[in-house]
Amino acid sequence: MQVLHMNKGNGDTSYAKNSTVQSKIISVGKPIMKEAVLEMLCNNVIESMGIADLGCSSGPNSLSVISEIMDTVEAANRLLGRRLVSEFRVFLNDLYSNDFNNIFMSLPAFYDRLKEEKGLEFESCFILGAPGSFYGRLFPTNSLHFVHSSSSLHWLSQVPAGLESNALKRLNKGKLYISKSSPQSVVDAYLLQFRNDFSLFIKSRSRELVAGGRMVLSFMGRSSTDPTTENSCYQWELLAQAIMSLAREGRIEEEKLDSFNAPYYAPCAEEIKDEIQKEGSFTIDRLEAFEIDWDGGAVTDTHTPHGKLSVGRRVAKAIRAVVESMLESHFGIEPNVMDDLFIRYGDIVGTHLSKSRTKYINLVMALTKKW
Repeated sequence: MQVLHMNKGNGDTSYAKNSTVQSKIISVGKPIMKEAVLEMLCNNVIESMGIADLGCSSGPNSLSVISEIMDTVEAANRLLGRRLVSEFRVFLNDLYSNDFNNIFMSLPAFYDRLKEEKGLEFESCFILGAPGSFYGRLFPTNSLHFVHSSSSLHWLSQVPAGLESNALKRLNKGKLYISKSSPQSVVDAYLLQFRNDFSLFIKSRSRELVAGGRMVLSFMGRSSTDPTTENSCYQWELLAQAIMSLAREGRIEEEKLDSFNAPYYAPCAEEIKDEIQKEGSFTIDRLEAFEIDWDGGAVTDTHTPHGKLSVGRRVAKAIRAVVESMLESHFGIEPNVMDDLFIRYGDIVGTHLSKSRTKYINLVMALTKKW
């Protein structure tokens, strides 16, 4: 919680400039989100609608979801010929180190656009920051009607127990995450951490949502029950190769690679369903899996030298914008070495994708609070 944040600002390596994949994920999940909002509004007039976007990050994606929810509400208003929601209370949540300033600076233009496009007065939309971990309570009881989270729940609250950097035994040497060569104890530790975290997330939201409230959650997952499948872990495998190449040259300590394990887990649908059913206060309305290109779907021929280089660089920038804070904290990498690391990573990714179009698996689910 103290380290992880997306790269700040609007520079070349910032998350704001390198979040095309996350934008694509939001776009893919929009029909499911719209359906959930409309179903919630079917038999309800909500005087003050509480909305939370959990893991909002920063940049252009941060307010796009909120705008889409408001569009859906306004469409329902027109369809039914009456106002279903009088005002919006919007809470933007992320960890304390998130670049909230980037979001807040964009709010005046966002409010102006609301007035121009939707006719909403400033007084009917209240947007607030809500810093903190979503693995625990964030909001008062029964204060929310709709919860959205995209590209966030694959991040764990901590490195799994036994795999921390100060652990006496290195169980996952030469790797950053689960891989084909990881011992079963590593796989088990990751699954246990996911179960504990996701269970706490569901319990917390069940207290905060009103009866009949909805959640739409979207996160990296996998299509197979096997956690070592390529579409759930291979981006980490290739990053480990890039780090190892620097370690062989003495520019990064190999021991630090052995002691790093990403606080990340890509679950399968069965693992998600198990935790929701055990907690018991939500029904699963939809659970869909979508394939997402590593570079967000830009059209590039990876079989040409230029195309391979181009797609590799895009993927490297996207990954760097997300994981640089953790790598910098753990490895103490200087800026010029960090640049070299992601140049190498881009080359490795480009070569890999020219041979195999590995894709992310994005899981999108809609839930309804029972009581």
